[in-house]
Amino acid sequence: MNLSEELIWRGFINQTTLKDLNKLNSMDISFYHGFDASVNSLTIGNLAAVMMDKCFIRHGAKATIISGGATSLIGDPGGKDIERPLQSRQTIDSNVTAVHNQLRYLLGSKTRFLNNLDWLGKINVLDFLRDVGKYFSMTPLVQRDYIAKRMGKDGSGITYTELSYTLLQGYDFLYLNQKYGVNFQIAGSDQWGNCLSGVELIKKVENKTVNVFTCPLIINQATGVKFGKSEQGAVWLDPKLTSPLDFYQFWINSDDKGVISYLKIFTELSKIEIDEIEKTKLTEPASRTAQRTLAYEVTKLVHGEDTAKNVELATQVLTGKLLLMDLNKKALNNLKNYLKFLTINRDSSLTDILTASGLVSSKTEARRLIESGSIYLNNDNYKDDLIDFSKLKTNYAMLRRGKAYKDTIFLEIKK
Repeated sequence: MNLSEELIWRGFINQTTLKDLNKLNSMDISFYHGFDASVNSLTIGNLAAVMMDKCFIRHGAKATIISGGATSLIGDPGGKDIERPLQSRQTIDSNVTAVHNQLRYLLGSKTRFLNNLDWLGKINVLDFLRDVGKYFSMTPLVQRDYIAKRMGKDGSGITYTELSYTLLQGYDFLYLNQKYGVNFQIAGSDQWGNCLSGVELIKKVENKTVNVFTCPLIINQATGVKFGKSEQGAVWLDPKLTSPLDFYQFWINSDDKGVISYLKIFTELSKIEIDEIEKTKLTEPASRTAQRTLAYEVTKLVHGEDTAKNVELATQVLTGKLLLMDLNKKALNNLKNYLKFLTINRDSSLTDILTASGLVSSKTEARRLIESGSIYLNNDNYKDDLIDFSKLKTNYAMLRRGKAYKDTIFLEIKK
């Protein structure tokens, strides 16, 4: 499968300046992809674009990744009804470091990583206006959808600072083309207009033709809304913001309609492998092989193989597919790293344990839940406040409130 075929099969085609996608297969591609540094972690929405980068790299393209140390100080007005709050240089610098570290892990050492503050921060404002600004006509700029909306009757208006964002991004492309021979830009679907700024600027300054390629917005096929949100909000790649277990759980709960598409976009599994998974999905839907494979592969990609194995094990314990008594000591100790954990005494009552665990707000609530049959110990409904610890075959137990696995505590019982 060549590059254009794989991009089509994986669903990465959105907009491009190329009239013939087959040209991708013979072009000497040196691309750049810029990432926002207004936050200190990528999300799984960003991960889709990273996977498109990896697809280009697998087919021999040279990659340059830009963190917006300068442009994030301005803020992209695209998709915003009001101006973004400006952040401090210190915050943006910290975010650049964090995002670069995530991208290095995902894309490898052969990728070039740069910060656009290194060149935009050195530009004299008069030189920029004379050497760059003169190539941009206001007429097409104000006709761009997001600018026209902000300037319209019911819009909040747009500042010169925000309006300059697209010029800065266009200059990034020119700078990279002149210094590194970059001839291709990859971006998210919302960056199409900003990408064209670079294409047009390079044509006017260097009389060269360069191209852009944008990744489509990923849609949850079950709900029709933007993919990538959990009940807790955005799903982050930083394990401090979204735990590896919650990350894995997000993927394993993927909808049946979209799971094969997600496998194509968010994993590097081959067409043969995914076709086989799709056959199993049709013949054995209850096995949820597609969801389990998706959860494991994406978690392995982002957090590493050991973590993926551990959270897969933790999920099997949470769902009762594995019993604590079946795990060795190492596996039991690993669970402490991924599940909420509490050490208890053998004389503790169920009410006391629930209160100490944080699963309830008071002993009154604990007693009410016990009486109503809403408390589970090792997946068995428990209605007695006194626990017979002699019946437990290990010094560990799983305590759960209701049927939601997120409301589970891993208990270690003191001997």
